[in-house]
Amino acid sequence: MSDAVEAEDAVENRCLRAARILAPCVSYFVERVSFGAVDDGDCVDVFLREGPHKPDVVISLTHLHHVETGDPIAVQSSFIDEISVEYLPRLPHPWPDDAIGLIDRSADLPELVRLRIAGPSEVDVVASRLTVYTAMSDDEASLPLHG
Repeated sequence: MSDAVEAEDAVENRCLRAARILAPCVSYFVERVSFGAVDDGDCVDVFLREGPHKPDVVISLTHLHHVETGDPIAVQSSFIDEISVEYLPRLPHPWPDDAIGLIDRSADLPELVRLRIAGPSEVDVVASRLTVYTAMSDDEASLPLHG
């Protein structure tokens, strides 16, 4: 297997894993969305919270190509009806119909990932990198360590 094929599979596999991790976050709330800059580009962090019985989740996206959010005030504390992560391959491979037109595609565009959160307010981000962080729930964190 060549390096290019391995790299393509790696990004697609990361998207599938992230989608699996985020699937139970339906019914969570978007606690906040933060924008910033990192050494090699811009970033957005989406903080999700359900309550003390479920773990908090932070979705970090870097090297942004498209960002669309609803009213910034409405996004905060907006509950999640649907959350998805999609793999967007390089040319010549097709993109899902609803991703076409979000950004201009070219031969030098890398593989991308798309995060969509739907609810009363929406978040739609296309980026080169996605990382999902999961914290222990408050209940898990309060359990004694067994040594």
